[in-house]
Amino acid sequence: MTPTARTVQRPPAEIRYAEELAALRAADDAPRPPGWQLSLRAALRFVTGDPDTGVSRKFVGDRSLVERALVALATNRGLMLVGEPGTAKSLLSELIAAAVSADSTLVVQGGAATTEDQIKYSWNYALLVSEGPSERSLVPAPVLRGMREGRLVRFEEITRCPLEVQDSLLSLLSERVVTIPELPGDAGLAFAAHGFNVIATANTRDRGVNEMSAALKRRFSFETVFPIADRDAEAALVEAEATALLHASGVTVAPDPDLVDVLVTTFRELRAGSTGADGPHHGGHGGPDRMSAVMSTAEAVAVAHAVGVRGWFLRGEPGNAADLVTCLAGTAAKDNPEDLARLRRYLEQRAATHTGPAWRDLHAARHLLAG
Repeated sequence: MTPTARTVQRPPAEIRYAEELAALRAADDAPRPPGWQLSLRAALRFVTGDPDTGVSRKFVGDRSLVERALVALATNRGLMLVGEPGTAKSLLSELIAAAVSADSTLVVQGGAATTEDQIKYSWNYALLVSEGPSERSLVPAPVLRGMREGRLVRFEEITRCPLEVQDSLLSLLSERVVTIPELPGDAGLAFAAHGFNVIATANTRDRGVNEMSAALKRRFSFETVFPIADRDAEAALVEAEATALLHASGVTVAPDPDLVDVLVTTFRELRAGSTGADGPHHGGHGGPDRMSAVMSTAEAVAVAHAVGVRGWFLRGEPGNAADLVTCLAGTAAKDNPEDLARLRRYLEQRAATHTGPAWRDLHAARHLLAG
């Protein structure tokens, strides 16, 4: 069965936004780089939105960043997106791949166990034993498929891979060819078709774990994805994403906007280690309360989703401040036990400095934070 937006938990971008992509392709008369499904102008509109033509905004970030990313991919250099966890690097790479290649599913997930054959190719060993090396026994991995089909390949968390695995990309990014020594003659060379390139991501918290070689860095254009600067834009994004996730989870009520506002403000203050206020009334001494856990926009969406699921399936309501306190504990207490104390101190001291019913409820529910 072909996956649709209604049959899978998280459909890829080319399925979620199939109508927008079709409309953009039909109206796209701008020049396109070889192998691209959309022009740079249309791909930019797809990612950043275009109210005049009804294209939704999907990436809340710097438009010039998206422009530079698309230009980089139209060259023979790969694109490296770096930034803090949860800053939508993976989302941006998915959206760009959907726009450029109409396929965002050629993905290599980096990790300590990632091997070279998960990047290039492996073998069907039953056929290999019975027939020997052949096209039938070859199992293409995402990079080989991307090269043959002229599509973008997404390499997630590349710096989590061992160095020797990372460096397996060197020759294919420079020579644009994969050598398959087991196959004879021309079959042993797979040249990249127009449209092929690599979008890699790396989060700054992994920097130094498996630092990329200078040779590999030269083959990428680097772009940094920063957290959302505007609080209102972040709140709107969290509310919209949480609403979509809740709908997919069978929750028929939208999240409480006031509670989403409290959640986003809490995350931003704990992320920065400051309330962002100047006066002592607002607790401007921010240093001690800065969390070591990732307090990202993506994490805020996950908490809002959990709050809504908890409220709806346990009590038949959208979720309240008590649910928020309970769900925040799972976000804070991951790696550092001191984070739970920081969150407790925030709820005890700083939540009381804010005004409004939702903040009062949050402060009143602080006793639910276990530990």
